[in-house]
Amino acid sequence: MTPLVRAVALLAALAVPFAVSAQPKFEPQVGQAGKDVIWVPTPDEVVDRMLTMAQVTPNDFVMDLGAGDGKIAIAAARKFGARAVGIEYNPDMVKHANANAQAAGVAGNSPGKALIRHGDIFATDFSQATVITMYLLPGLNMKLRPQLLTMRPGTRVVSHSFTMEDWDADEISSIDGRRAYFWVVPANVQGGWSLDAGGQKTELALEQTFQKIHGTVALGTTQAGLREARLRGFNIAFAYVDAAGVRRDFTGRINAGKMEGSFRDEKGGEGRWTATKK
Repeated sequence: MTPLVRAVALLAALAVPFAVSAQPKFEPQVGQAGKDVIWVPTPDEVVDRMLTMAQVTPNDFVMDLGAGDGKIAIAAARKFGARAVGIEYNPDMVKHANANAQAAGVAGNSPGKALIRHGDIFATDFSQATVITMYLLPGLNMKLRPQLLTMRPGTRVVSHSFTMEDWDADEISSIDGRRAYFWVVPANVQGGWSLDAGGQKTELALEQTFQKIHGTVALGTTQAGLREARLRGFNIAFAYVDAAGVRRDFTGRINAGKMEGSFRDEKGGEGRWTATKK
């Protein structure tokens, strides 16, 4: 190798570190295009309210759909002690978000830790989450809605800015002009049930639109309307006035085609009740 060739080779070798260091560091830009949305960060005070209204605890598994810079997942881990996983489509943003988690001291995949994964939210299994957070567009919320409604009853869902159309929110909070919407995934109680209340057997019919329910109970040939029927996740409550004119109040839990709980009437009587889906 001639001196000239050796010199050229040396210069080329020396140039490699400079070329690598010259690569621009990724910095997200507000409004940058994503797969289905543009990136706009959620303000810290909105993040805090979203996680607070979902009543996140260290026992929760929070999944943030469209994680961006990771701030929601990081807050869920750092402030609320939850295990948090964000799903983000942009691989550069994933690296940036995980670097943010590292800087916040919460990087990892365990309670009190946050991990951002590269993936498509529409090809991701988030069925094990107990809390879902998102800041998407209305059309994407509606595309996700069928999957959200198949999640375990009691799963909490929070959306920044955008609704689920006719699935009314259980709570709407306003934070400095921004809105956060909260839902609890309801159990499926639609249809007929065989009700046994303290040994008295009858038929219960329920009609359901998301978490809103109404129905009747059979009292001989009379279909008595239910009063104050409420459904929240896997918890149900309703009342009716029996054939003797006595109001009975029922509370219970739903589990895999069965309901059970306790009842009390206005004369002081009480007991246990069960119902089985017909």
